Amino acid sequence: MDLQLQGRAAFVAASTGGLGRAVAEALGREGANVIVTGRRRELAEQIAADLPSAIGLELDVTSERSRAAAIEQAQQRFGPLDVLVLNGPGPKPGPAATMTGDGARSAFDQLVTPHQHFVSAVVGGMRARGWGRILAVGSSGIVSPLPNLAGSNLGRAALANYLKTLAAEVASDGVTVNLLLPGRIATDRVATLDEAKARRDGTTRDDIARASQASIPTGRYGDPDEFGAAAAFLCSGPASYITGTAMRCDGGLVNTL
Repeated sequence: MDLQLQGRAAFVAASTGGLGRAVAEALGREGANVIVTGRRRELAEQIAADLPSAIGLELDVTSERSRAAAIEQAQQRFGPLDVLVLNGPGPKPGPAATMTGDGARSAFDQLVTPHQHFVSAVVGGMRARGWGRILAVGSSGIVSPLPNLAGSNLGRAALANYLKTLAAEVASDGVTVNLLLPGRIATDRVATLDEAKARRDGTTRDDIARASQASIPTGRYGDPDEFGAAAAFLCSGPASYITGTAMRCDGGLVNTL
């Protein structure tokens, strides 16, 4: 299938590792002009150098100045952005019962404010040109809240509802807005969460991983490339009638349709 991404400018936030990197690489393989971003500019440039057409930029997702500078540099290099992939770090694990007001504000500041800023910077141009793809790397926590991830559950649910509202507003202008929800994908983030649970339970990370994999119908963690492929499709031309959705890439883990 031709995903019709050849020559499209695709900005992928926080794409020097994990799911963000997998998405950037998948878009690059489909011919997009990819903007790889991360706190370590040298690493972003190194990843970009391995793609057919890409640049690497320094980006601190939590910094308004850094976000604005990265968008400006991306557009100077590749022109108006056609694809925006929202991604970034999540709050530290923790229970809801002991969450403070500062913790709740921090979750919002990490998971909503930066992404709303990215959207506002590019969505007007997408609407004017009649084509655009906005995709957020979300979490299955918006469907079934995850234990001990109260901050993530809070912030990601707020982002999802903002994006759902946006999707209805821009659909008639040829702009789609979706979320892709990972389950247990084999990334450093999942390894960190497994390690934290192992410490709480007094066991090993391998034991936690085996138990977690046993709860997944496919019997394994996902490969980042599988997630990247799903993301590339949602960013594609043929996906023009898919908008306002939260699609899961989770091996059947979440027990809902």
